[in-house]
Amino acid sequence: MENNNDIIELLDILYGMITEAWGVPLGNDKCIIERDKAVEIINDIKANLPTELAEAKRLVAARDEFIGNAKREAEALRKSAEEKARLMVEEQEIVRVARAQSAEMIASAEAKSRELRRVASDYVDQMMGQAEQSMSDALSAIRNSHNAFSKAGGKKE
Repeated sequence: MENNNDIIELLDILYGMITEAWGVPLGNDKCIIERDKAVEIINDIKANLPTELAEAKRLVAARDEFIGNAKREAEALRKSAEEKARLMVEEQEIVRVARAQSAEMIASAEAKSRELRRVASDYVDQMMGQAEQSMSDALSAIRNSHNAFSKAGGKKE
């Protein structure tokens, strides 16, 4: 960067030479400067410019590479975030569907359970009614047999 300061100093000297130079009669925009001194300053500037330009180009290239890397990294992060978001949405959708299916299955199982309880209750009630009838018929048959036995054996009721 020392060359950079040298170039600026040389340009300042050249600027000073031109601004302080004597004007040409009848030509306000023209002046007289020492040609050899001006050419020497310009040659010094030209000698220092290639290194300065090379350094500037290197810095610009490094900046462009940095920006390119940052853009690629940002794009990769964006894609990763989009993929994670997509997966989260899919997982939420899967969970939502699973919950809905689970709720359906529970409701169906509860309905079937209620129906089975009703059918079982009806069946037990019917079987108990039949058992009661059979027992009543059997009791009636026993009474009749007992009465017939008592009459046959000479006992009176």
